[in-house]
Amino acid sequence: MSKTLAFKVFCFEAYRAEKNLSGIETMKLFKKYGVLDYITACFDVLHSTGRNYIVEDIDIFINARKNNS
Repeated sequence: MSKTLAFKVFCFEAYRAEKNLSGIETMKLFKKYGVLDYITACFDVLHSTGRNYIVEDIDIFINARKNNS
């Protein structure tokens, strides 16, 4: 497994657990707002931060995308 894929799984699971979502709910949300693409694009910065920062950053990203819809 690549480092990027492993990190995406970590981010996915951290977000899912923090928000008490099912895997399906989380995947739908991530697909709708392009979160996995965002994580890939920002891998160099995000992988050096902590779990809480990552979850908060994903929230900010999703909310910004919601507001632009």
